[in-house]
Amino acid sequence: MRVLVHLSDIHFGRLNPATVEPLSAAIARHAPDLLAVSGDLTQRARRVEFAAAREFLDALPFRGLVVPGNHDVPLYNVFTRFFTPFARYRHAITSDLSPVYRDEEMIVVGVNTARSFTWGEGRINAAQVDDIVTHLAGAPPDLIRIVVTHHPFDLPEGVDEARLLGRAAMAMRQLAAAGADLFLAGHLHISHIGHTAERYKIGGHSALVVQAGTVSTRSRGEEPSFNVLRIERPRISVERLVWDPKRGAFATAGESHYRHGEAGWIKAD
Repeated sequence: MRVLVHLSDIHFGRLNPATVEPLSAAIARHAPDLLAVSGDLTQRARRVEFAAAREFLDALPFRGLVVPGNHDVPLYNVFTRFFTPFARYRHAITSDLSPVYRDEEMIVVGVNTARSFTWGEGRINAAQVDDIVTHLAGAPPDLIRIVVTHHPFDLPEGVDEARLLGRAAMAMRQLAAAGADLFLAGHLHISHIGHTAERYKIGGHSALVVQAGTVSTRSRGEEPSFNVLRIERPRISVERLVWDPKRGAFATAGESHYRHGEAGWIKAD
C-alpha cells in the first residue's frame, strides 16, 4: 500500500499562522510515501511567500511532487508575468515543471497548467498530454496511474463550467487510452470527488477525480482541509482532514472507498 498526502492552495500570504505547525504534524502522522502539492503555494508570487513555502516543504521529510498554480505567477509585475513567469517558483520550489514520481505501486505525473495569458484559469496543451501519455504508457500495467494538475478535470455541482481545465476533453481522450486511474487537482478551494465517466463519457474508462480544498483562509465555505489517499490496487481510499479551530488540529471529517472493476473505479460498499 502507498500513502499519498494531497495538499493544495496553501497560499502563503493568506495562511493562518496557527495552522502551519498542526498541518505539518498531521502530515507527519500519516508518514506519506509521497506528498503531492497541486499548486498555489503563494498568494501573490512574492519572494517572501515563496521563501515561507520553501521553509514549510523543507520541514517535511517526505518525498514531494509539486506543480505550480496560477497564484504562483506574478500578477502585477507585467514584465515578469509574461517573460519569466515561473522564475521565482523555479528558484524557490523546483526547476522541474513536469515532475514524475514512480515506485513499485504507482506512477505520478505532474503537469503545469498555469498560464501567463489566462487570468486565473488554466490550460493543458497537446505536447504536455503527449508527455504524460509517454510516462503512463511506459509504466508496468499494474501500477496506479496518477496525474496531478492545479486546474481541475471535473467540477463540483454548481461551479461555472469556465473553471474547468482548458482542453480537458482533448486530454482526457488520450489519458483514458493510457489507463489513467486518478486525477488530483485544486484551484477551486472546494473538496470534491468525481468520476470521469460522468463528464467525458469515454467507453470503458472511469477514473477518479479528487479535488483538494485549500488550507488557507481563502475558503469557499469550508474550513481548511487536505486529503490522504491510501492506494493499493484494486482499492483507493480518500480521507479528508479538516481544521478544527477549537482543538487547534486537523481531524478526519470523512472517508470514501473505491474499488476498480470492469466499470473502472466505483464507490465500494
